[in-house]
Amino acid sequence: MNPVPASPDPERRPAASPAAGRRRGAAVPALSVGCLDDVRPGALLVAMPALTDPTFAGAVVYVLDHSDTGTLGVVLGRPSEVRINDVLPGWSELAVEPGVFHVGGPCETDTALCLASWTGDVPPAAGSGLRPVAGAVHLVDLDADPEPLAGQLDGVRVFAGYAGWSSGQLATELAEGAWACVAGSPADVLTGAAGPELWRAVLRRQAGRLAVLSTAAADPSAN
Repeated sequence: MNPVPASPDPERRPAASPAAGRRRGAAVPALSVGCLDDVRPGALLVAMPALTDPTFAGAVVYVLDHSDTGTLGVVLGRPSEVRINDVLPGWSELAVEPGVFHVGGPCETDTALCLASWTGDVPPAAGSGLRPVAGAVHLVDLDADPEPLAGQLDGVRVFAGYAGWSSGQLATELAEGAWACVAGSPADVLTGAAGPELWRAVLRRQAGRLAVLSTAAADPSAN
């Protein structure tokens, strides 16, 4: 129920009207960074300036799995110097440039994870070695035969290691403003952008104050 306004004071003069042509400035919108409910396979976790951990400062993480037991993803845009052809020669023809392993995160860095963007008209057949993540993005079984997939993928990218959060850990970091959760796309997985360039590109396509952050340093230690 709206409160009843007080009776006017007959001795009080009305307040002066604002000068012509002057308007009250619009309120600054709140910084919307999403919440745990927004975290799902295919979403992106974008490191905010409050995140000073050097492992994740300036990072963009593609979420692979999220449940009550924790969250799993890979850091995008961190190419290494290890060429795929030197380790997995069968997959090098399908790999997008620059054809190297990307550092997917600090966990199990001797483990290889491969993501691909499917372009086929029908979903991949059982036994193809592809497992859906979100939309066109699939996890690839690197023990499978890559030859039947030629011509049905936009490309593949191989990651060494991954990023992981235990139950409740990511919720705490989101509440502290360490991450923003935004929508991702298959193009993010295979993009040639890396480091601060990728971080800024993801933020620029957001709305409001998140887009403004794209002009800041991706790694706060660079300020």
